[in-house]
Amino acid sequence: MPAVRERTAPRVHRPPGSPPRRRPGRPSHTFWPYALIAPAIGGMLYLLVYPLVRAVVISLQDFRLRQLISGDAEFVGLRNYRTLLSDPRFWEVTGRTFVFMAVNVVLIMVISTLVALMTERLRRAGRTVVLCSLVLAWAMPVVAATTVFQWLFHSEFGIVNQLLTALGFESFDRYPWFANGTASFTILVLLIVWQSVPFAAVTLYSALTTVPTELYESARLDGASGSRIFRSVTFPMLRPIFMLVLSLEVIWTFKAFVQIWVMTRGGPGDATTILPVYAVQTALSSQRYDLGSAASMITVILMSGVLVLYFRQMLRQEDDPR
Repeated sequence: MPAVRERTAPRVHRPPGSPPRRRPGRPSHTFWPYALIAPAIGGMLYLLVYPLVRAVVISLQDFRLRQLISGDAEFVGLRNYRTLLSDPRFWEVTGRTFVFMAVNVVLIMVISTLVALMTERLRRAGRTVVLCSLVLAWAMPVVAATTVFQWLFHSEFGIVNQLLTALGFESFDRYPWFANGTASFTILVLLIVWQSVPFAAVTLYSALTTVPTELYESARLDGASGSRIFRSVTFPMLRPIFMLVLSLEVIWTFKAFVQIWVMTRGGPGDATTILPVYAVQTALSSQRYDLGSAASMITVILMSGVLVLYFRQMLRQEDDPR
């Protein structure tokens, strides 16, 4: 009786590097990536989304100190927004906020662009010194930097008054900088520009290093000047990064709060009061948490408009067939 040989399935030779076939019947493990990121998403929702939703709800309620204790706030719809929009002080603060933002952003972008261009032309030792100085200035805590500026412009012990007096400007002897609205506004602009330039300059310098040197050489051979090279070669190559930095600086200066609150608390008078400071003043001083939340929501809407403009510009550049 002949022996019966067991037939074996022919081997399938897969090309090297190809992924192994999934065996039928085995459960899929695609839920593990979602399980791993679930804690991060949950934390983000709790720390970011929940406060935003809560602020929206409070802005639609009659929420004062009594409601904060008892918790029986009544919904009043858009009444708080109508109260704000009919307040002349709110519009004055809004206009000051845009002026404050515009002055800061223009100075930050101009100075950071010049610093980035200068850093690119330095030798290795000089470039290292400049970049280290920028990083150290950027790493300084906001409250510490604000305290330093307070002491620099102190009326009695400030080094600025002593230096100006030594140079012959006797009118600056014990000059009260923070009692003058224009002076306080100028000091805050200097502080925010000093804190913001390092990030913008380092980012623009990093983008400058990606521009091919052949483009500069071709432009110089054609007889282009330095300003012409910047307009025709450097800026078009840096436009996406430039727009990104511009949008970030608009948002950061628009929502500046810590520097103003620590240094002047919005004073003297309302000379340095912008929308974030106005929202806190309304909520804490008048105990009108509903109006403070409404002012915060208007600030968020205005900043979101800046993001919408940036993303529209970015998508328009992506659709450009060049």
